[in-house]
Amino acid sequence: MFIKILFLLIFFAVMIGVGIYSRQHARSVDGFVLGGRSVGPWLTAFAYGTSYFSAVVFVGYAGQFGWKYGMATTWIGIGNALLGSLLAWVVLGRRTRVMSQGLHAATMPQFFGKRFDSNTLKIVSSAIVFIFLVPYTASIYNGLSRLFGMAFDIPYEVCVIVMAVFTGIYVVMGGYMATAINDFFQGIIMLVGIVAVIAAVLSGQGGFMEAVKSLAMIESDVPATLGQPGAFTSFFGTDPANLLGVVILTSLGTWGLPQMVQKFYAIKNEKAINTGTVISTMFAIVVAGGCYFLGGFGRLFDNPSLYNESGIVYDSIIPYMMSTLPDILIGIVVVLVLSASMSTLSSLVLTSSSTLALDFLYGNLIKKVSEKKQIITMQILIVFFIIVSVVIALRPSVFIAQLMGISWGALAGAFLAPFLYGLYWKKVTRAAVWASFITGVGITVSNMFLKYISSPINAGAIAMVVGLLVVPVVSLVTPKMNKAKVDEMFTCYDEEVVIKKKRSLEEM
Repeated sequence: MFIKILFLLIFFAVMIGVGIYSRQHARSVDGFVLGGRSVGPWLTAFAYGTSYFSAVVFVGYAGQFGWKYGMATTWIGIGNALLGSLLAWVVLGRRTRVMSQGLHAATMPQFFGKRFDSNTLKIVSSAIVFIFLVPYTASIYNGLSRLFGMAFDIPYEVCVIVMAVFTGIYVVMGGYMATAINDFFQGIIMLVGIVAVIAAVLSGQGGFMEAVKSLAMIESDVPATLGQPGAFTSFFGTDPANLLGVVILTSLGTWGLPQMVQKFYAIKNEKAINTGTVISTMFAIVVAGGCYFLGGFGRLFDNPSLYNESGIVYDSIIPYMMSTLPDILIGIVVVLVLSASMSTLSSLVLTSSSTLALDFLYGNLIKKVSEKKQIITMQILIVFFIIVSVVIALRPSVFIAQLMGISWGALAGAFLAPFLYGLYWKKVTRAAVWASFITGVGITVSNMFLKYISSPINAGAIAMVVGLLVVPVVSLVTPKMNKAKVDEMFTCYDEEVVIKKKRSLEEM
């Protein structure tokens, strides 16, 4: 217990120290929200990666899908690395940075408002962001608290409230720069921690080959492969179709999540994009691939304590696996998941508060206000957002994966297509953006009540794919935007810059 508490005290001391140090960067709105658009490659890459992966992945997704699909769950981590990180940086990184600066947009709703010349789009998108980031935040508190309950035998409710208080202090003090610097330290902990945990867990099962052999002997209880031994060690697992839905949601979903895309707004220069692409991809391979790979061995730890009257409690699988480790490794796991989750929480609450303040209140309900008051308002909204998410988290009857599926499905389903097309295609119309908002949120919310799609995970994946189809179709049959205005917006891509020949062989 002394070791666990010592690790936590060091962690919180560093986190608060960075928050105090970063206060000097949070004196303007641009500094508080984007770090003054001066964040370097390592900080940007780690901020992206640590915001991507949290207790939701480690405790919720790795446990639930590892139990369902076995070792094939590793495909989710591979998809996260290649599609959610590498391709996202290549396709979105540079264009997002250039156009967001050209439009003077600091948030995704501001991008929609200025790119499509509609204040109503900005207001509605800000409301969508605020509403649907709440269940995602609640799912992170849920995962954190379950792990803390295992390590310290502390009541679930106490864990949720304590984590909420520290999150509020952390973000209010330093804004974006504090989160970016802390993300770097937290990312290092995550990389080292996940490797150590995998080695320890597999060692406890007699090594990798022995663990695979034991897993192969377990008969499948999944309807499609009922009674089949070896299903949990097969290449595509027990249910490839639903596994693909999880890959799409968790990988392609990052392209439309405001807290992820906003990392590109803050990129400093070209080097930050090139270096950040490599670093974030390698980070995702180790962290996401490691988490899902570990979760694939969950059935080796089957135990009556994992069940209640409704069946298996998926969110208890990984904490139970960790409970078999030595105390020093449990301490590492706690700091690992805490690092992953605090970075994601800080990103979520900062995104939600800045969106509500800058895109909903100011310019609409409040016309003129100083920068200092804007920052104070965002800090107040951070506290409000945390309180709302804690209230939801205190009802732990919903599995973590389902909470995150609802959040990601609505946000990415609504935003991914118009944001992506808006960066590349001049002919996207306002009606197409509205259609994407309606279908993305509509599919996710209606499915919560009607359940015509078996899983909120699959519903989210379908919402994203539908948006990618709806936007170009509606754009072709609805009134076009003013051509001169759109052409002017895209001139930001045509500005000439001087670069070194190691970057380009073109004659200048």
